[in-house]
Amino acid sequence: MTVSLIGFAAVLVLVLLRIPIAFAMGFVGMIGFMLETSFRASISMVARLIIDTSQDYGLSVIPLFILMGLFVNKGGISRELYAASNAFMGHFRGGLAMATIVACGGFAAISGSSLATAATMAKVAMPEMRRFGYADSLSTASIAAGGTLGILIPPSVILVIYGLLTETSIGKLFVAGIVPGLLGVILYLIAVRFFVWRSPEAGPAGPRAPWSERLRALRDVWAVLLLFFLVIGGLYGLFDVAPLNINFSPTEAAGMGAMGAFLIALARRRLNLRQTIEVLMETAITAASLFAVLIGAWIFSNFVNIAGLPGALNDLVTAYNLQPWQVMAFILLIYIALGCIFESLSMLLLTVPIFFPLVISLGYDPIWFGIVVVVVTEISLITPPVGLNVFVLKGVVGNVPTSTIFRGVTPFWLVDIIRLFLLLAIPALALYLPSQM
Repeated sequence: MTVSLIGFAAVLVLVLLRIPIAFAMGFVGMIGFMLETSFRASISMVARLIIDTSQDYGLSVIPLFILMGLFVNKGGISRELYAASNAFMGHFRGGLAMATIVACGGFAAISGSSLATAATMAKVAMPEMRRFGYADSLSTASIAAGGTLGILIPPSVILVIYGLLTETSIGKLFVAGIVPGLLGVILYLIAVRFFVWRSPEAGPAGPRAPWSERLRALRDVWAVLLLFFLVIGGLYGLFDVAPLNINFSPTEAAGMGAMGAFLIALARRRLNLRQTIEVLMETAITAASLFAVLIGAWIFSNFVNIAGLPGALNDLVTAYNLQPWQVMAFILLIYIALGCIFESLSMLLLTVPIFFPLVISLGYDPIWFGIVVVVVTEISLITPPVGLNVFVLKGVVGNVPTSTIFRGVTPFWLVDIIRLFLLLAIPALALYLPSQM
């Protein structure tokens, strides 16, 4: 355990020195593995991991979901989602902020990325909220918090990576994220109401939209419903009936979603050759960075495994006769602490290979643990001092102080803590739907 803890400390120091997390984990893992075995064994392990990862068909689901999200963004679907949400909720006090939350949830269902959701909705919602006199603290906080839904509501890249790391069913992870994701939307709406109850001037009510405008706005979101039905329906066997008999794997569902998003953007004349090349280049760059972090995490995981950390943790639990709930509480505290330093994907890749064997040995369900980990990761996206969604939003809006965003987002991560406790107390919130598959 001492050797493994030294390795964690080394990774932390390198990250604080602004070494990219992928290289920090890979370098420490390679050196540590070499000290535990030999130089030849360490180099062979690293080479094998790089080759196996680059040739793994299952990992192709990651760039395909990224591609789908980028085509969705080009297709202008985010604006239609916001318009539909605003038509139904804009006349309430804080209604534009609530519409932003709902639109973020819808966009998350087809983009799978928190950062993409926050960055996209900032461009759509922020000008409107400023036009109606909303406080910057509420406007930016609703976008930053709503963006976190992107890693939980299916399809989710984070859940895909968790499923690949732990060999857990990606389809069941997706369906397990639906209820906690919807619960997150509801609790965020409550947070907005609390915000405007304390500061009524922060979110003035807008004009009430007539029913004709509401129905027209609903008609415009058909593309979202079609894409969601195509991806999720195919994944869960809704098309596995005669005469179709079609049942998608996660990779096939991602491919169909990417093609569907491309055709929608093309049909709306929102895409030309130059933009298509830009989307493909951005997909390649994003996927390459994710794969680099993934390879680095696996190298580091091999080091801590051969150093005996999972076994040492089991021995520690046995020696002190700790109850499962005490161990889980300790793990969650570690996640919350790490969330102040690491961004979400790095934190997931660094910790899941270590904690997962311990959690399973204590009798917890791997699907439930995956959802809990993602919810904790969501909290880390909007908590200081890192709060990656906050910094992405700051980069988009520019003229809002970071302290203003962090101050406004406080009610949102507080209700996220409530959601986390509900998942811990009522596992069926995450496990009921998967059990019916």
